[in-house]
Parts: sequence; structure tokens; C-alpha cells
Amino acid sequence: MTHASIQPKSALLIIDVQQSFEHMPYWPSGHPAPFQQALLKLEAGCRQADVPVVHIFHIDNDGPFRSDSGLIKAMDWLPGHPAARFDKHVHSAFTDTGLDVWLRRQGVQRLIISGIRTEQCCETTARVASDLGYAVDFVSEATLTFPMTHKGTGQTFSAQDIITRTELVLADRFARIVNVDTCLSSL
Repeated sequence: MTHASIQPKSALLIIDVQQSFEHMPYWPSGHPAPFQQALLKLEAGCRQADVPVVHIFHIDNDGPFRSDSGLIKAMDWLPGHPAARFDKHVHSAFTDTGLDVWLRRQGVQRLIISGIRTEQCCETTARVASDLGYAVDFVSEATLTFPMTHKGTGQTFSAQDIITRTELVLADRFARIVNVDTCLSSL
């Protein structure tokens, strides 16, 4: 008699996919289609597999991210009704939010990371999650970032350069780097 391997209980974290970003000067016109398509496929696959979907939103004192801006809500294309919502005030979704307590009460051992600012809030959350003992799947194609210029050298790094760097520093240390299909096939 063979026993199927039991997968640890997972949760999908959708980090900062909020209307605030659509009001920032670096936001591209229209929706970034590849990111949007990847995230929607990931979100739908997780819901189909009964994986709880958690929305994380960023609030600070910067214009569209202010609590009174009216923009601290999911982008219009993102399905609603998450299993839980947490608001954060720093890069990590774990700092002073109650997320860790909620996840542990749900029996979650594995986190699937997606969202906006690959190298900031998504990467920071992945690192902290790993340090807290969670297995982490970092779904790069379901993260989004923007080109950045290094102030010291003037060199501009493309969004893909930044994503590649994030994958390099997270892989096999803090997270398993996966695409949407690989992530969903392991649920």
C-alpha cells in the first residue's frame, strides 16, 4: 500500500495589489497584462484547491498610500472576498499585522508570495516568512516591479533585472522560485 505525500497547508499572499499604485508616477498606462494574467491564474488555482487567499495592503503617509486616500483597496480586476485582509505600515507583511498568528491558527506551513514591488514588500515578506519557519514559494511572474535608477552610478535597472536579482538572492536560501503552473501543480 502506498501513501500519497501530504502537502503542507498553503496560503496565497497577494501583497499590495492596491489602487494606490495606479496613482504613482511610475505606474505604466493600462494594466500590466502579463502580471495581471499570471496573478489571476494563480489566485483562481489557489481558490480551486481550497488554498486561502490573503490580501495585504500598504498604508503610510505618502499620498495615495494614506489611509484617507480612498485607494487602500484591491485593484478593480482582482477578485474580492479574501479569507483575510491585513494592513501593513512597513515592507514586511508580518510586522505588527497579526498575519503570523492568523496563519498559525489556520495551520498554514507554506506561503505563496505574489504582489507588487517584487524587490520590496514581496521579497521582504518572503525573507521574514522563511525566518519564521514557513516554506515559501515565490511566484516571480505573479509579482510586479518598476525600473529603477541607481543614484550613485546613474545606471537604470529594468523591472526584469530587478526580478532576476530578487530570484538570485532568494533562491534556495529563503524561497523556492516557481512559476504559476509549477506552484499550482504542487498544491
